Amino acid sequence: MPGPVDWSRAERIAITVAARQPGIGKCHLESADFDELGHLAEARVEATTGLRSLLGDADIQVVDRAGWIRANIASFRSLLDPVLAKWLQSSGEGGGRSITKSIGAQVAGAEVGVMLGWMSGRVLGQYDLLFSDDVQNPGAVYLVGPNIAGLEEKFGFEPEQFRLWITLHELTHRAQFTGVPWMRDYFLDRVHRMLDLASPDPARVVGALREALRDRDAARQRLRDGGVVAMMATTEQQAVFNDVAGLMSLLEGHGDVVMGRAGADLITSAARFSRVLSERRRRANPLVKLVQRLTGLEGKLNQYAAGERFIAAIEAVGGERAVDHCWESPDNLPSLDEVREPQLWLDRMDIRQVDAGQPVG
Repeated sequence: MPGPVDWSRAERIAITVAARQPGIGKCHLESADFDELGHLAEARVEATTGLRSLLGDADIQVVDRAGWIRANIASFRSLLDPVLAKWLQSSGEGGGRSITKSIGAQVAGAEVGVMLGWMSGRVLGQYDLLFSDDVQNPGAVYLVGPNIAGLEEKFGFEPEQFRLWITLHELTHRAQFTGVPWMRDYFLDRVHRMLDLASPDPARVVGALREALRDRDAARQRLRDGGVVAMMATTEQQAVFNDVAGLMSLLEGHGDVVMGRAGADLITSAARFSRVLSERRRRANPLVKLVQRLTGLEGKLNQYAAGERFIAAIEAVGGERAVDHCWESPDNLPSLDEVREPQLWLDRMDIRQVDAGQPVG
């Protein structure tokens, strides 16, 4: 009996699409090229954030686009296979519809493959906390060598600075998930809750669409935040989604802030790196922009900006380490509404500013 997604087909199609994406640099990068940069970046991140990984040194792996695709398919399978199996079992369909299921699995595999192949040409680095061969050290930092080299060659980026800049961001995410003892379990719990609430029942999908049509402003905001999946979420799903979106905005914004501070004296071209990548996103063709919106990638890009604004607002009151309050307990994490209106979070945490800018909380 075929599963709901043909993962082998997804991998084959993704690798084919990836090979057709532009921007592959001629320079070949190796994991060893990041050994010294990794140690430097980890030390800088710890000094800037106060977060020390409980799992030791990071495992930085330079991969090609196919390697990134395989790693993400492994992550997706570990996350989605239990839910997909539950859906298949609950459908109660007999073997007479196995051909239909097989076709559906191939279609789903093709859709996943096209999306991963397209994304593989754009991603530079990723901290993957879902997949690891070593259960004692979950998550690896992947750097997509051909894409990094391609940007260095196209824009004349100084390689050591650019590579350190990217590494700082991904190692900040690793510090967030492995330096805050409860963060990884909290995040995965919320993701699993979202998946548990998901349903293949067409009636629920239709109901979600009707709700979206009744409140189109809210539907557009959901689309900006998380793509079609968020727009079609039920009220219960949306509550969990908002928890995850608020957390990811915090972590992405914090990652960008730390990346800038931790390497400020070493990465003199950081402002140019940021400006060039932002300009590339703004100049994306209309089809790319549509795909970004529908898949939720636009929401991820928005998370960076929203998170940075949140960090800037709370630091203006609570000082440069105001974000440390967030690491104390899951209850201290900002909601999505609080990310958008930081004063709500400051009031809830009772953080206020007194004379000479000294915060009291």
